[in-house]
Amino acid sequence: MKKIIISSFIAFTVLAIYACGGGEHKPVEGTSPDAATTEAPGQVDDKKGLGKFKDVVIPATLDNSMAASGESIAKMKCLSCHKLTDEKLVGPGWKDVTTRRTAGWTMNFVTNTEEMLNKDAEAIASLEICLVRMPNQNLTDDEARQVYEYMRKNDGVK
Repeated sequence: MKKIIISSFIAFTVLAIYACGGGEHKPVEGTSPDAATTEAPGQVDDKKGLGKFKDVVIPATLDNSMAASGESIAKMKCLSCHKLTDEKLVGPGWKDVTTRRTAGWTMNFVTNTEEMLNKDAEAIASLEICLVRMPNQNLTDDEARQVYEYMRKNDGVK
């Protein structure tokens, strides 16, 4: 019985590590962080996080193609630890995340995870609730924007 439990634990640990990490961080050719996104007037605030995304402007309407790409990325790298509801799994649920966090903060968090968890007050407060450090998923700037668009779709943006 002990062997089964230990084997199951090891298998789960390996699966979790595989699902939560890996990959090389390669920016998509022809993109720049400054031009990647923009955030609508009224959404920009001082909570931009630490990283290259400063004044992000997001269009009012959803980019369905970008959201579909973000969904694929999220299924592969995010949804083993996050739910699309407000329920906490390992990490916090994603429901209404785009109303709680700015696009800049979110994109900085997923592309600059370690620095944010070490220095950003909002990220540190989230870590105190979740008790688990989010592993760096090595998302490119474009992937971060696509995942954010999927989060917007999950929040009901049309």
